[in-house]
Amino acid sequence: MTEHPFALQHTTLHGHDVSYRMAGEGPAIVLVHGLTMSSTTWRAVMPILAQRYTVIAPDLLGHGESAKPRGDYSLGAHADGIRDLLVALGIEHATFVGHSLGGGVAMQLAYQFPERCERLVLVASGGLGRDVALMLRLVSLPGSEYVLDLALNAPLHGAAASVGGLLRKIGLRLDTTPAEIWRSYTTLTDARGRRAFVHTVRSVIDVAGQRVSATDRLYLAGGIPTMIVWGDHDRVIPVAHATAAHELIPGSRLEILEGAGHFLPWQDADRFVPILLDFLDTTTPAAPDEDGFRLALTSRLREREATT
Repeated sequence: MTEHPFALQHTTLHGHDVSYRMAGEGPAIVLVHGLTMSSTTWRAVMPILAQRYTVIAPDLLGHGESAKPRGDYSLGAHADGIRDLLVALGIEHATFVGHSLGGGVAMQLAYQFPERCERLVLVASGGLGRDVALMLRLVSLPGSEYVLDLALNAPLHGAAASVGGLLRKIGLRLDTTPAEIWRSYTTLTDARGRRAFVHTVRSVIDVAGQRVSATDRLYLAGGIPTMIVWGDHDRVIPVAHATAAHELIPGSRLEILEGAGHFLPWQDADRFVPILLDFLDTTTPAAPDEDGFRLALTSRLREREATT
């Protein structure tokens, strides 16, 4: 029996099981999912990209089928984990595509390991401003893990699925964004998964909103072909973050999808994939250039010193 080309694969890094999907041949593209999601986020995207590219979609630590240890779930730790996976797979550089939390991880990868980043694609990305959905801010509150233990146990998961199915049968549909967020939360029936989820949220969000922002260093992405893709009906992270980031990244490309929400990689894959392919076709991969990175950094430092 032939293995499915996008079947989940496993490796061990630093004693922890890491799951990923990998298929295709050609230049590498790394697809990084968001909070409570997994590599299946890219189920509609991978088959098309794999016709021309080597596509790697990991389950971040604490997500999907990867291990869920007590540990560091910061953006930097996730970036380190993806770098280590690429080293293990023998991949030296890639285009990084990140959705939501994954956008923050992709930016962190480009910042920590610029020599590995050929292009950067930010899809409804976190880390570009304070605003974020109230539901995620509430998860950051002290004691939220105990509420989740009660609310997201296996019996309730089954009940929620049954109610959702009943509503659809009688012709009622929940608003897409809250329904999709709740669906992702109700997959957290495992205590370790809920703990990892809460730790991940608290690493980037507090009650006031997102507390980790890349906006002060987006100028460093000027040497990397960068595209920002957003839905103008995003209720998780507002589209205003896209326009602000576009202004801060020299030469970046901005694509706003009319009528689209937050979950572009699967809800609007038919529009997202052609945009991504066009970006790949019309840009030249960035070449590793530590001197250029140093020049951009030191130039900005001199500018700030001159104004003080």
